[in-house]
Amino acid sequence: MNYALITGASKGIGKAIAFELARRKYAVILVARNEILLQELSATLRNQFSVEAEYFAIDLTQKGAPEKIVQFCVEKNLNINILVNNAGYGLSGAIDKYDLSQHTDMMQLNMNVPVTLTYLLLPQLKLQQAAYILNVASGASYQAVPGLNIYAASKAFVLSFSRGLNYELKNTSVSVTALSPGATDTDFANRASVTSAKAQKLAKQFNMQPQEVASIAVNGMFARKAEVIPGFVNKLAVFFAWLLPKKLLEKSAAGIYDL
Repeated sequence: MNYALITGASKGIGKAIAFELARRKYAVILVARNEILLQELSATLRNQFSVEAEYFAIDLTQKGAPEKIVQFCVEKNLNINILVNNAGYGLSGAIDKYDLSQHTDMMQLNMNVPVTLTYLLLPQLKLQQAAYILNVASGASYQAVPGLNIYAASKAFVLSFSRGLNYELKNTSVSVTALSPGATDTDFANRASVTSAKAQKLAKQFNMQPQEVASIAVNGMFARKAEVIPGFVNKLAVFFAWLLPKKLLEKSAAGIYDL
C-alpha cells in the first residue's frame, strides 16, 4: 500500500489536502505538532473515507525531526509515493521585532525541513511507478514583502527549489509541484501576528477556502504541473509582481503591513 505523507496536516491547507487525498482513497500519514488534533483527524478520515490514516506528532523545528519521521515510516513499513511539504508559518513586522531564534526556527521549518524530507525520501519515491512531491510556497514567493520579509524570502526559496528539482527529475517517475496560494482562510494571520487592519481587511476580501485550494493543488500535482497558483486574483497578483517595478511593489506591501 502506498501512502501520502503530509506535514502541517492538523490545520488549514494541510488538513484540507489530507481530506482531498483521503476522499480520493489515498492512505495518509499525518504529521504536525498537536497529537490530539492528529488523532481526531486520522479517526475522521478512517471513518469517513475508509482509508488508512497514520499520524506522527513532532515539532518540525526540532533538530533531526525529518529523520525521525522517516524512521517512523521505516519501522511501520509505510511505503510513500506522495510527499506534501506543507508545514510552515510567517512572522509579521520588522526583522528586529522578533528574537533571532524565532526567525531561524521559521527558516528551519519553511526551507530546511522540505529539503531534508525530500532528500531522505527521494530514493524511495524514485522506485515508485508514479510519485509526487507537492511543496507549498506562497503568492509572496514572487516579490519582496517588507513586513513579511523573511517569510516571503523563505517561500521564494521553496518555489525556486521546487522548479529546479522538477527539472532535475524530469526523466524519473517523480514530479515536483510548487503550490503558491494567496490569502486563504486559515490561522496564518494569527500565527504570523498580523496586526495591520489593512492587511486583515484585504485578506478577508480575497480569502479562498482551504478546501478549494486543496482541490486545485491536488489536481495540479497529479497533472504533474511544475507550478500551481489557485484563483484568478492570485494569478493576476503574480502577473503584476512580474510586470511592475520592484520598488513600487515593495512600497505597496510595506503600506499594507504598516511599515
